[in-house]
Amino acid sequence: MDLSSIIMLMQTAMAQAAEQLPEATSAITGDDIRLAGAMLGAGMCMGFGAIGPGIGQGFAAGKACEAIGRSPENAGLLTRTMLMGQAVSETTGIYSLVVAFLILFVLS
Repeated sequence: MDLSSIIMLMQTAMAQAAEQLPEATSAITGDDIRLAGAMLGAGMCMGFGAIGPGIGQGFAAGKACEAIGRSPENAGLLTRTMLMGQAVSETTGIYSLVVAFLILFVLS
C-alpha cells in the first residue's frame, strides 16, 4: 500500500464513523487524521516491537529445554539463566509499549 491508499482508507473510515454519530460533523479535520495516524503508529510500534522478544524468548526456552535434556542435573542453573535472559529480552517489548503509550496519550 502506498501513502495515498492509506490516506484514502483513513478518510473513508472516518467518514463512515461520522455518519454513524449524529452529533459528529461530516468533514474530516486535520486533528482527525493526526489521531488516526497516532493510533496506526502506536499499533505498528507494538506489533513490530513484540516480534523480537517473542522470537528471542521462544529461542531461549527451546535451547534451555535442549540443554536440560542433555544435562538434567544442571536444570536449576539453566532455568535461572534462561529466565534472566528472557527478562532482558523482554525489555525491548516494554520499550515499544512505552513508546506506543507516548504516541497515543502525548502526541494525540
